[in-house]
This record gives sequence, structure tokens and C-alpha cells, in this order.
Amino acid sequence: MKIVDELINKSKNLSLPEKRILGIEGSPRKGGNSDVLLSQMLKGAETNKTDCTEVHLRDIDYKGCIGCEKCRKDKVCTGLKDGMNLLYPDFLDSKGIILISPTHNYNLTAWMKAFIDRLYCFYDFNNNCPRGWSSRVSGQKRKAVIAAVCEQENKKDMGFTLDAMRIPLEALGFEIIEELPVFKIFHRGKVKDNSEVMDKAFNIGKRLGEAL
Repeated sequence: MKIVDELINKSKNLSLPEKRILGIEGSPRKGGNSDVLLSQMLKGAETNKTDCTEVHLRDIDYKGCIGCEKCRKDKVCTGLKDGMNLLYPDFLDSKGIILISPTHNYNLTAWMKAFIDRLYCFYDFNNNCPRGWSSRVSGQKRKAVIAAVCEQENKKDMGFTLDAMRIPLEALGFEIIEELPVFKIFHRGKVKDNSEVMDKAFNIGKRLGEAL
């Protein structure tokens, strides 16, 4: 209960985020291409002496939003007590965020979707119908980078993967400073062999660190 009480207090009394980056990837494969890209981006960010936290969602025990709406009162998710309780403080304290997902069936993975859905708790709603809303983490100059990995070779086959990360982040108030779509790569960690993509990932991370 102490952890939940601290989260409620932190979310109700938001402070400005720090020059930190929370890097999150949503692949079920350990050592896969999303892992490699995230590590490469964080290496780029660290050249600016930026504090970085690396998260692999497959290692976190959490669920998707259940629509209980308790967050409208508590200002953070209290309907579920799970691994997201450990991620919320890093999310709130980090001015920068990186989201990376492989394409699963024309969309992002279930792990990444569940994470994004659990950020719903940072919206405020009025009592009109349809309800107007605002984000409590907007106006804080938060920056984001998103990336997607697809086995196929064109944007159509990547489907909604980038959109499904970009649109929610923009709604929360993040500025998307860079997007990286990666095509024609499937086998575990094979992206390491693509020097062009690896250089892009490094420079994107560096740019994010500079932008904070």
C-alpha cells in the first residue's frame, strides 16, 4: 500500500521531469532486433551524459487497462497493482522516452499496447458528453523517439505500428522528434549487420539526448 500511496501523491503533485530517458521495447524475443536498436539508441543518448533507463516489457509482470476508471480519482492506476507501479515513477521523472516495437499482425505487440493503455491514468476528463480531456504531463517539453521493425519491405506491411505509438504519445503531450521504420529484417539480432540502420539508431538517440 505504501508504494501505491506514494504513486498517488507523486501523480497528484507532478514536478517537472528530469533530463533522463526511459527506453522501452515491446518485443517478446530476448536479444532480438528491438533490443539491439534500443541499446544502440541509448548509447547515442549517453554521449550527451544523459541518464538512461532500459526496460524490456517482457520482463515486467503487468496487465492491460481494465477500464475500472479508479484513476480518474487517484490520478494514477490503482485498479491494478502490478509491475506498472515500478514503471510509473520512471515515466513521470523522464523528460525523454523511446518506444520500440516489432510489427505483429500490422500493429505493435500486445506488450507495448498494454503499456500505452496503462498511461490512460494521466488524462483528466470533464463531465460533458462526449467528455473533453487534457493530459497532466503535457506542457513539460517532453520528447520522444519511436521505432518499429518489420520483416516485410514497405510501409503498408508495417501497418499501424508507428501510428499506434505516435498518436498516444502526442496526445499525452510529447513531441516526436524522430521515427525509425526498419524493414526487411526478421531473424533475431540481425539488425546488427545493417550498419546504416545502426548508425541511424545511434544518431537518433544522440539527438534525443541533445533535445532534452
